[in-house]
Amino acid sequence: MHTQRSAAQRGAMMATIPSSGTPAEDAHGDMARILHTLPLETRCPPFHLRQYNGFWLPEAVLKELEAIHTSIRPRPSDVFLASFPKSGATWLKALAFATANRAKHPPSATNHNHPLRRMNPHQCVGFMEMDLELRRDARSLLEEFEALGSPRVLATHLPYCLLPKSIITDDESSGSRIVYICRNPKDVFISDWFFVRKVSPAYGADAASFTLEEALDLFCEGRLYGGPQWDHVLQYREESLRRPKRVLFLEYDKMLREPASAVKKLAEFVGCGFSEEEEEGGVVDAIVKLCSLRELKNMEVNKNGGNVAGVKNDAFFRNGAVGDWSNHTTPTMANKVDKIVEDALQRLWVCLRLTDPSIVVSKTVGQVRQF
Repeated sequence: MHTQRSAAQRGAMMATIPSSGTPAEDAHGDMARILHTLPLETRCPPFHLRQYNGFWLPEAVLKELEAIHTSIRPRPSDVFLASFPKSGATWLKALAFATANRAKHPPSATNHNHPLRRMNPHQCVGFMEMDLELRRDARSLLEEFEALGSPRVLATHLPYCLLPKSIITDDESSGSRIVYICRNPKDVFISDWFFVRKVSPAYGADAASFTLEEALDLFCEGRLYGGPQWDHVLQYREESLRRPKRVLFLEYDKMLREPASAVKKLAEFVGCGFSEEEEEGGVVDAIVKLCSLRELKNMEVNKNGGNVAGVKNDAFFRNGAVGDWSNHTTPTMANKVDKIVEDALQRLWVCLRLTDPSIVVSKTVGQVRQF
């Protein structure tokens, strides 16, 4: 039987999952004073990272935490797409945008003016902290978000423990939903390595000599953007078990196998489920096709466009296949990642069992079940 956990119990558990780091303060208003004192990592291109509250994040992102926390005013219909970098965020953005806006922008093949045919998914759905970093202007971005009509969709790579309280509150006046997508950590590691090597020059960094072995060491140490990856995933997984009506946990691999089911699940969760007429009319299939990785990759805007930082849109569409890690890693490298993730799952199991004996963590990487 599921037992209700106290705030103190939940707080203790959340403090256990991340690796050691500086505890976060309310609204992070002291960041300007403490930023230079936080542990520094310079080996992971293209950004210098600082460890805060157990996670490694770019300095520019940390500087904007206060603005994010104090300025965002969620609405009940808001949808926040959360992910660890290189876990399927581009695809999830496309699916969520097309689903939430299907009445205004029909996803049919004849609608050549659909926003996703003219803009990269990251232009349709912005990252609240990454856009702040690119624009260097928190106020204008957040005012732009405030002006959007409902339902609004925004994305983040922030760990759960650093999300604004206004988003994660159980207060019904907020009511916003969080959709988290996770991916096999070995595929994340490989995708991230290719990505940073390609985009680093746009940020004035040279990653040409950044080897796969160096990337693996940093990944396993948790010292990369948003890392540790396993702690990032487990925080959201725990919250999806605790608050299933507010946090939806999706798995990239399963979504690729059954994209139509994933789209319907997503739509139902965010409050815009498909009618029988829409399903019979092929709307779900049209969204799946419009947002397929092959379709997105072949769109002109994604072949030749870019963002304000100078990053080419094609950098977001390298492969997307499940199991691509096996084409680039040795068995020893793969086992190293598996061992770290398995240890993290065992830590989660201990934390969850202390407060809810009905929860079981499978030895299969990433699976947490509740009976």
